[in-house]
Amino acid sequence: MPLTLHAALVPTYQQMLGAVSGLIDKAESWCGDQECDAAQLIDARLADDMLPFGYQVQSCWVHSAHAIASCAEGQFAPYRDPWPDSFAGLRDKVEQAQTGLAALDEAQLEAMADKDVVFSIGDKFRKEFTVSDFLLSFSQPNFFFHVTTAYAIMRHAGIKVGKMDYVGAYRAKG
Repeated sequence: MPLTLHAALVPTYQQMLGAVSGLIDKAESWCGDQECDAAQLIDARLADDMLPFGYQVQSCWVHSAHAIASCAEGQFAPYRDPWPDSFAGLRDKVEQAQTGLAALDEAQLEAMADKDVVFSIGDKFRKEFTVSDFLLSFSQPNFFFHVTTAYAIMRHAGIKVGKMDYVGAYRAKG
């Protein structure tokens, strides 16, 4: 059986978004235990020139459900809205991604696979892709980068998370 674009993307996005949701729960719990302001962790970075935890979580939505919806429109551009400044807001972004992916029609995604999508940054940058190449070679790697960076920020802050917190629930038989 050939692997479909939907099968290559959506179940893994859903798995990893579940893990990100768990990371948010642990982050909120840790802030309560440490009596620290949520903004302290939401704004935490690995390095001064990197974007913070809140941006990383929002970008998981950007490079999953939002990217697929943008492909349906034929145009993807960087998402410029501010990231959520609360754990509830971060959870909402993850839920938006999960809801968008759950509502995605597999046949519609497969029908878009060979269509064109343009990634542009204003007038400065423009790159044309097929939808499948964009999702598999740009969005999916970016999605994993942001999940990994969110996890790494938590580790760096001293929050007890391990590999299973990153991987989430496997899709195993029984």
